[in-house]
Order: sequence, then structure tokens, then C-alpha cells
Amino acid sequence: MESTAASDFAQEIDINSASSILINAYCTCAQIPALNFPHQLNSLRDLHDPEMHEHLQGFIGYVLKRGDGQMTHQRYHVMRHIQRVQQQVSLWIDESQLDAFSDWAVAANAIVFMPDGDIRDPHGFVLLAATDGGMETGAAVPYPALAWQRKTRTDNFLTDKGIAVPAHLPPLVSERELQLRPVAEILGRALALYVVALRAESVATHQPIPSHELTERFPQVHAWLSPSEREFLETEEPGDDVLPQFAWRYESLYVLEWVLGLQDELVFTDAICDVPLIARTMMNLDFEDTLAKASTRPASQILDALDLHYRLHWLIRQARMKKEMLPQDLDAGVIYERHYALNWLVNFENAEWDEVDTPT
Repeated sequence: MESTAASDFAQEIDINSASSILINAYCTCAQIPALNFPHQLNSLRDLHDPEMHEHLQGFIGYVLKRGDGQMTHQRYHVMRHIQRVQQQVSLWIDESQLDAFSDWAVAANAIVFMPDGDIRDPHGFVLLAATDGGMETGAAVPYPALAWQRKTRTDNFLTDKGIAVPAHLPPLVSERELQLRPVAEILGRALALYVVALRAESVATHQPIPSHELTERFPQVHAWLSPSEREFLETEEPGDDVLPQFAWRYESLYVLEWVLGLQDELVFTDAICDVPLIARTMMNLDFEDTLAKASTRPASQILDALDLHYRLHWLIRQARMKKEMLPQDLDAGVIYERHYALNWLVNFENAEWDEVDTPT
């Protein structure tokens, strides 16, 4: 890790000095920049640390309890930042190094927990005061520049289509923060989605294909089924209430086939996918041969798709809340399934398939 090597040659400071400060930085970047200013490293850990998840959950609890505890726009985005944290750095610095530290925190996309309990942005502005939960003028939850650029492109794309989204919607994960699922896991998930969608479709059309025939035809699927999918396949006569949930998985499958390069284009979301084509792609696929050759699309394309479907999903939910017509005949089911699959792909909240969330 870059920062570990950097800490070996950085000039150490006197932590007993009256001007020394213990700072905890919470960084969303997968690889953080070198700590090339005088400091004394207290600790550094990432998501592989078994105690990191519990620590971050405790930090979220701290955020939610400041002041009157009411959810605000700023508090919400501080919480979301913590949920995206991949590295925590605790270090002593001298007050004279605060500007150098600020430059580092911008590059690491970090928010900072100070000794007085305040949470600050990389530039030192108070995001959440320990005393009353207030925010200092000028404070802003940080996002990498690439994330802001992507948001602007998406907003402009939708504007050109006559679809307006509010400016206050935040950027999302960027390339430096991305932890994409491994290719084998993506292909295995695609196979699981195909099997359950085909089973649901066959039952719904009163031509049920027995689950055991599907799992015998695609034996690799056993390793990739989620608990809810396994339960569905083991149910001899699934109820009508669960069939749509699994039949709609063709739309999630379409996203994964596109990510793996098995489909050339992810078309706009005004109609359902070409189900026969999506199904044939998996039916004719040699799993082991495909796995040996598989790769994913560039991260920028995947993140562009995520950014677009997040903003479209926000529009869908707003239209439902206000009981308004959807703009441009957008298909709510398509958008939900795509957002769900894309959040899983980028490890949103490190959730397994059955627990994926799609907050907007």
C-alpha cells in the first residue's frame, strides 16, 4: 500500500508537543496517496480489517446522534460517505502541517474526525459539529473530480432528452473508489439470474420447467445461487406473488451480459430488454470457456450506467410519490432492476445479492 511505504520515510513529529493533533481520516479511495508530509502514523486499516465494519457502523451512529438527531441533507451525505469508506488513517501531525494534510485529504477523498468531536471536510470546514450537529458555511462532503464530471455529463444527457433532474442529487462512486466484483462472480451471478428467471417465466406461462432440469443443465449454478434464489428453486409450486420478482431478473441479467461484453449495447430504459436474445445468450454459453476468456467493460462505462440509472430511479420514485406520469415513458421495472444490478456490481455497501439496496 502506497501510504505504508510513505510513512517509513516521513519525518516523525513530537506527539507530546502542545501543537500536535491526532486526526482520523476516512477515505473513500481504494488506494490512498502517499503521506509525504511530517507526521506520526497511529494506525492504518482498510475493509479487510475484521473490526472495520463495526467501527464504521459506530461512526454512523455518532453522526446520527449529533444535535437533535433529525435527518438533514448534510447529515445524510456524511452518512453516505462513511458507508463508502475504504481506508481509515489515524495520524499525529503538527498544526503547521494542516495545509499539507488538507491537500492529502482532498486527494484521498477523506472526511476528518477531530479531537474535539467535530467532523470536517478536507479543507477544514465543519461538516457536523459535535455540540449541536451544525454545519459551517462553505463545508461540503467531498467527491472526486471524476464523479462531478460524470454527474454533469449525465445531467446534460438527460436535459437533451427533455428529462430534468435536480442539481442537488450528488455524484456517485468514481474510478478511484471502485471495487468491481470479480469476473467469475459476475458470470456466476448472470447464470443464477438466468436460471431463476427462466423458471419463473415457465411457471407464470403454465409451462413449468422443473428446477432439477435447469440445475442439471447448468450444474455450475449451484455455487452462485443466493439464499432467496435457492429457496425459490426448491419450492415445487411457487406462489404468484413471487413469480414477478424473479421473472424481472432478465433485466438485471441484461446488465451483467452487457458488462461482460456479451451484449453490445445497454439501450435506454423506455422498454423491456430483448428477453429471447438475453435468454439465448445464456442458453448457448459454455460457462468454463466463457470464464476463461471473460473480461469486463471499462470502469468508466459501468459507472456512467450507474450514474444514469440512479438519477432515473430518483425520478421514478418522485413521480410515484407525487402520483405523476413518468417522463418519456420510462419503464420503472427496467430502471429498478438495472440500478439493483449496477449497485451489486460496484459493491454498494458491500451487500450480497439478496440485500442490495437502491437508495436515491
